[in-house]
Amino acid sequence: MKIQQLRYIVEIVNQNLNVTEAANALYTSQPGISKQVRLLEDELGLEIFERNGKHIKSITPAGEKIVGIAREMLVKIQAIKAIANEYTQPNHGILRIATTNTQARYALPNVVERFSRQYPDVSLHIHQGSPNQIYDALLSGEVDLAITTEAQYLFDDVVLLPCYRWNRSIIVKPDHPLAQCKHLTIEELGKYPLVTYTFGFTGISDLDYAFNQAGILPNIVFTATDADVIKTYVRLGIGVGIMASMAHTPADEDLVAIDASHLFKASNTQIAFKHSTFLRNYMYDFIHYFSPHLTRPLVEQAERLRDNAAIQKLFDGIELEMK
Repeated sequence: MKIQQLRYIVEIVNQNLNVTEAANALYTSQPGISKQVRLLEDELGLEIFERNGKHIKSITPAGEKIVGIAREMLVKIQAIKAIANEYTQPNHGILRIATTNTQARYALPNVVERFSRQYPDVSLHIHQGSPNQIYDALLSGEVDLAITTEAQYLFDDVVLLPCYRWNRSIIVKPDHPLAQCKHLTIEELGKYPLVTYTFGFTGISDLDYAFNQAGILPNIVFTATDADVIKTYVRLGIGVGIMASMAHTPADEDLVAIDASHLFKASNTQIAFKHSTFLRNYMYDFIHYFSPHLTRPLVEQAERLRDNAAIQKLFDGIELEMK
């Protein structure tokens, strides 16, 4: 059994059982991967993948368990390298983060600026995607940290740390009737076409909950993953925008932001990493810069807990910052 063989079977699963795409991702040949997977299966005496001719159609039950262990082993190999680098090159390395557009555009710039000043020799890579894509990137080892708000149920098997709370604002043009509304209600909001986040991004389920509680079916006419896109279509008169309050900036002087925190439940932003990840010193610092209450001793304490319910309990006495 070779480490490279384990890397191959994990990447095949990462690429939705497409061996050609796995080969492209690993900069190798498709026949080479197929041969090594067959050799591994022969050594183990079982099939990891079910095939239809030469094509992989599914993963076997045994294969799922093997791939799960292979993922852990590859992460531990990375951890060994990270430990070595921590002692030989403590301020050099790579930090890969997956998050949504709103977090990358509005929550991270000041953090990245501070981090880059402190660690100029650390290469920082930020990947943007949906909650499912963020989770997949974390699970596959493509990124070290994931910053997420929505679909937190996906992250049950990783360390999940609460960072801050945030809510939404209603965005309209100055001549819109809602711009003069003294006390906005969900019923009044429901009279207008809405422009908001695509389902699965930054708390749209909380919007659904608020409208359902009032017995109103919202007229959502346009959705986007990007708050800047939402603002663009509000400017075009497509509808009333609902987005994270942090996304309305002084540059948006042509748009009116109406606080909607009384209409919708606040959402929590959290940062996640895999249990088997070895966090470099600069990773602890990045987490702390992003969320000041997440000191290294507190993060290390959370790392030792294997259950997210216990981790959340650890933070019960901490009041999260509202953004």
